[in-house]
Parts: sequence; structure tokens; C-alpha cells
Amino acid sequence: MPIYEYKCNDCKKNFETLVMGNFKPQCPACDSQDLARLMSTCGFVSKSTGAGGESQVTTSAASSGCGSCASTNCGSCGMG
Repeated sequence: MPIYEYKCNDCKKNFETLVMGNFKPQCPACDSQDLARLMSTCGFVSKSTGAGGESQVTTSAASSGCGSCASTNCGSCGMG
């Protein structure tokens, strides 16, 4: 079941919602169905052991414009 990010064309609020089947999402702030689906970014964390036995952690956020973001919700800054 995919989660999509949207921007309401009426009140300009960004939000994300779970979309199942023929469900037509609506804005949680104003109940409008005049929405634009946003391009979402995906993230990952890769954990491995380096050549010297030390742990290495790689994240995809470091290579994006959101590398310094402390938010836990990617829709919160409007970049997502």
C-alpha cells in the first residue's frame, strides 16, 4: 500500500497519505480534492564493516539537499 505526498492547490498544505485502490485523497486541512502529487525521495541506511573491522554507516540523505535536516517528516519543509 503506497504512501504518496501531496500539495493542496487550494490551501497550499503539504501532506502524505496512504492510498488504497480507487481511494481519492483529500486535504486534511480543508477537505479539498484539488491536489498535486509530489515527487517523493526515498532514503536508505546501509551498515557494513570496513576493511579495518570498523562499522560504517552510509545514508542517502547526505547526498541530497536535505542532508542537514533534523525533521522526521520529509513533507515538513516543502522540499519533498
